[in-house]
Amino acid sequence: MADIQNREATGPIPTPGGPLSYIHWGPCIAGAVIAAAMSFVLMSFASAIGLMVASPSPTWRDTSLWLVILSGFWIIVVAACSFAAGGYFAGRVRSTWRATPDEVEFRDGTHGLIAWGIGVMLGAILLAIAATTFAAVSPPSPPRDTAGAPVSLSYDIDRLFRSDRRPEAVTAEARAEAARILMKGLGRQDMPADDRTHLARLTASVSGLSGGDADQRVTQVLSQARSSASQARRTALILGFSLAAGLAAAAAAAWAAAGVGGRHRDSEFAPPLRWRTSAATRPI
Repeated sequence: MADIQNREATGPIPTPGGPLSYIHWGPCIAGAVIAAAMSFVLMSFASAIGLMVASPSPTWRDTSLWLVILSGFWIIVVAACSFAAGGYFAGRVRSTWRATPDEVEFRDGTHGLIAWGIGVMLGAILLAIAATTFAAVSPPSPPRDTAGAPVSLSYDIDRLFRSDRRPEAVTAEARAEAARILMKGLGRQDMPADDRTHLARLTASVSGLSGGDADQRVTQVLSQARSSASQARRTALILGFSLAAGLAAAAAAAWAAAGVGGRHRDSEFAPPLRWRTSAATRPI
């Protein structure tokens, strides 16, 4: 008889129109939508003030390392704050339970974590839709220039074949060959000596420079290309790590905020939602 009474004392507390299952999908979806909307607003604000990393250069030559770090920090802050708000609402508006405090907190945190998962999937779907739409309405932009060389190396090839004499069109074969040799030289190993010699000879034949000047130009262009490639790798690494750290921080924030929302729900704590003048609050 005591066991039956204990079982009756636990379980969901019926609320008007409220679900009685362990998982309340309505609050989870609402929290995810709130988090996604808040994240979009904050990211739009960051783009408006130039905080997010953006550069017209394909190799991000003009991107400051401190700007990349600041942008990565902003990604983490936005993810944590947005999903903290979404998790709080997911825990605050779900139906309460008659159970031990630890069990209630675990279920509230689970709802915050579900809201986080839905928000992440919603963001990924919206990003894929936006990318597909942009690709459909925008003119095709091939990853290579008209000569067949990678766009990221177009400027380097232009500098390599620059000449003070009467400008003549550089053949597509020469640009493509120079691009392949430069791509080989951007790896972790040095450019082979025969490739370097051939590239200097090709530069001299196109630009009209002497052998020594052509070799010096190859050295300068290769050094700058390596610096740009290294900058792009550092930027991608920082932003990728920031995105992963932001998602992890967002999951923890959603769990903790959902627990806070659940405690506010059970204690019937309701913060003021509107401004009141002192005259309106005085007793008549």
